[in-house]
Amino acid sequence: MSSALYLVAGLAILLAAVLPSTLNRLAISPPMVLLAAGMGMGLLPVGSERMFDPISNHAVVEQVTQFAVLLALMGVGLALDRPLRLRHLRDWRRWSATWRLLFVAMPLSIAGVWLVGWWGIGLAPASALLLGAVLAPTDPVLAGDVQVGGPDVETQEADESDERHEVRFALTSEAGLNDGLAFPFVYAAIYMIEKGTTWTWVPAWVVWDLVGKVVIGFLVGALAGFLLAKLAFRSRRASLRLAEQGEPLLALAALAIAFGAAELLGGYGFIAVFCCAMALRNAERSHDYNAEMHAVVQRLERLLTLLVLLCLGIAMTRGLLDALDWRGVLVGVLMILVLRPLSGLVSLMPFARSGHGMGPRERLVAAFFGVRGVGSLFYLAYAAGQADFPHLRWLWATIAFTIGLSVLVHGMLAKPAMRWLDVNLERIGSPASTARGA
Repeated sequence: MSSALYLVAGLAILLAAVLPSTLNRLAISPPMVLLAAGMGMGLLPVGSERMFDPISNHAVVEQVTQFAVLLALMGVGLALDRPLRLRHLRDWRRWSATWRLLFVAMPLSIAGVWLVGWWGIGLAPASALLLGAVLAPTDPVLAGDVQVGGPDVETQEADESDERHEVRFALTSEAGLNDGLAFPFVYAAIYMIEKGTTWTWVPAWVVWDLVGKVVIGFLVGALAGFLLAKLAFRSRRASLRLAEQGEPLLALAALAIAFGAAELLGGYGFIAVFCCAMALRNAERSHDYNAEMHAVVQRLERLLTLLVLLCLGIAMTRGLLDALDWRGVLVGVLMILVLRPLSGLVSLMPFARSGHGMGPRERLVAAFFGVRGVGSLFYLAYAAGQADFPHLRWLWATIAFTIGLSVLVHGMLAKPAMRWLDVNLERIGSPASTARGA
């Protein structure tokens, strides 16, 4: 068993090093190659059938995918160069597209999948809600082709991607926050299993799971980032100013501190990690140390993500998709091609003083590229360890199919779509930049 895992890990490391530069000019993404390679490996007589079964190994899947998402959230938070200061109303307005995608598009997507699953194809209400909660958040791990470049890109290019390219900013910031905001709906599905559909648990769920834990995660993450930035950049002792030493492991320390503290206090650790990363970046946005921290996190994230995708591909050709039927295919196709695009377009509809400044082409791209991936695997593994959901093997098959479809569709279209959008923005000018210039 260990030999097979070493083989898979070695291939993932090799491909993580080779693929980014190899596929740079092609409409093929590294996740597409890794998933296909894993499916091919799954047909070989390597290891046991149960080794890559997520149901038999849900605890391992939960821990590995959780760490992959945490790394991605830290990387996304360090990449964003647009500040969000609590007392500056202008900052909140400049994040308008993010709030719309989070508080309109995501709930609409959850509701759409829930209704399709419950009323349309006859799932149990709790399983249908879990399916919606698992599929609704976009993934910060696999959406690299449509996100901002980060501080490790030359400053001018990073600023252009963040400030001028509203689509990249919206998709990046949405992916950074909606993983944590999906947790309340996962808990709601768990409560429906544990406490039934009497709805007596709803008021406590709203106060604590929907609001309280989010606030705790936000406050803990912001405070941790502020204190660590003060230590790294402005400590009175030179030995503690890690920014001057160029020690990038602070990023991993910040990740663990923010996540651990938030979870111990009952908050959402995912939100805390993203907010901590943003606070670190905002402390000294132009400092080279941000690029050094981001580079370390990005390398680990890429390696772990490709390992997860390789294992998922192996599982898909070793029985994971056996439970897939027309209902699962329908849910996946509707989520990728209908529900997310429509909910995204509704959320980004222009109205007076909207603030996000997107033109029609930008709204179309931002609405369509709701990438699904590793986060969905984590949520399903977590929920499976908390309650006994019916249709669990079908849920795994449906999630795996939807992730595979997202990797294929979004992976093929991401680079052409962003090039098409860039050409149009160069020709007509970005509505966002025009609005700021006015």
